[in-house]
Amino acid sequence: MSAREYLDKDLYAVLGLKKGAAAAEIKKAYRKLARELHPDRNKDNPSAEARFKEVSEAYHILGDEARRAEYDEGRELFGSGGFRKPAGGGGPGGTNFSFDFGGGGADGGLGDILGGIFNRRGGTSARRGSDLETEVTLDFADAVDGVTIPLRLTSEAACGTCAGSGARPGTAPTVCPTCGGHGQVTRNMGGFAMAEPCVVCRGRGSVVEDPCPNCHGTGRSAGTHTVNTRIPSGVTDGQKIKLKGKGTPGVSGGPAGDLYITVHVRPHPAFGRRGENLTLSLPVTFAEAALGAEVKVPTLGGSPVTLRLPAGTANGRTMRVRGRGAARKDGTRGDLLVTVEVVVPTELSADARAALEKFATESAEDPRGALMSTAAAAERGGSANG
Repeated sequence: MSAREYLDKDLYAVLGLKKGAAAAEIKKAYRKLARELHPDRNKDNPSAEARFKEVSEAYHILGDEARRAEYDEGRELFGSGGFRKPAGGGGPGGTNFSFDFGGGGADGGLGDILGGIFNRRGGTSARRGSDLETEVTLDFADAVDGVTIPLRLTSEAACGTCAGSGARPGTAPTVCPTCGGHGQVTRNMGGFAMAEPCVVCRGRGSVVEDPCPNCHGTGRSAGTHTVNTRIPSGVTDGQKIKLKGKGTPGVSGGPAGDLYITVHVRPHPAFGRRGENLTLSLPVTFAEAALGAEVKVPTLGGSPVTLRLPAGTANGRTMRVRGRGAARKDGTRGDLLVTVEVVVPTELSADARAALEKFATESAEDPRGALMSTAAAAERGGSANG
């Protein structure tokens, strides 16, 4: 396929799709057409075979994210037989410049569709840095309120001796004679040309003749650096935090990678967590629960508060202390959920035993009365149905 044909052909339409189709849609359409048009199912059918090749060629481009982006850009710039000027540019005819798609022009005829115009406006060999991963363990209170911590990271960075050039100090790299500084060379794929990293300069676009003694020409060396990182309030155990641009520095002006931090939270001996709220089990005596009382309740990182227990507070009842929970993103705080636990004494003095026995005798309430009645009624109903 010539460069002109490549750019004029709507590969999306070949697959029965519109531009902007999702990757999953492209794959689904290709698989359906490939099954229908496969030569094994269409023997002695030249038109089906030709269509199968056309579909396969379209998917080869659209099924790859990078090639698809380059194809879309090429059609935007050079589709329909002319060069589409960037918005705001001038030129003959107002909208298009004539452009030679042949193979003999000084520009190489743009036969290198994926190498010439798609070496990103002049063939830069910039590459994004690698992502880094690390782990951090926080105290419970720091996870609730947020904390700034120093993270010591070991990663590759620009060599300090040669400032990343890879050449011995006092010398400089030279333009790669194979790729002309583009960092890419083209390979004929039959129908069109494919760009791939130059094997001589390894995609850098330059050649180091006198390598740096520290990095041996790579321009990179392992180093340790410290990143002061703000862990936001409210993080949970196992949560991952992404810090954009805090990974390994890019190459030749490329963007840095990202840093991913996995957070571990140490459990607290008294407090727990339920979303934006903190939880606490509060032991109380039988007398406090029965008669009512005012009791002191600890808070995380603050002064204790007084909680009023109403008379007849049941074991397991949860009460809310507002504004003493975990920090929210908007700066407010959740609540502290206090669950009452009535403590039953294991040892009683003679006076205490006598007082409880008197209480049991004088108390007319049967806590199991309703339960027994319900169970008996259910038993009678079951016998009648039987």
